[in-house]
Amino acid sequence: MSDEYKPIDCGIYSRFEVAILHGEKLKLSWADEAGITHLEVIVPTDLKIHDGAEYLLGHNADGTRVDIRLDRIDEAHSNLEGV
Repeated sequence: MSDEYKPIDCGIYSRFEVAILHGEKLKLSWADEAGITHLEVIVPTDLKIHDGAEYLLGHNADGTRVDIRLDRIDEAHSNLEGV
């Protein structure tokens, strides 16, 4: 897996901002630094830039904090009523 950050589309970034503002849960599929794929429902809380890469901050269903590099997110779905 390449470690060089690839900026994401501004429209997708804006969707993450809206999800944070509205407290929406997101079902995300992403690969971590080791290349392991995750599929979890995340409550996003913030976006940050660290070492030249953008990250979505949040927590999963059991309250564990997650920092997900935006260019490693494969899929994101919102409006998860009842999840």
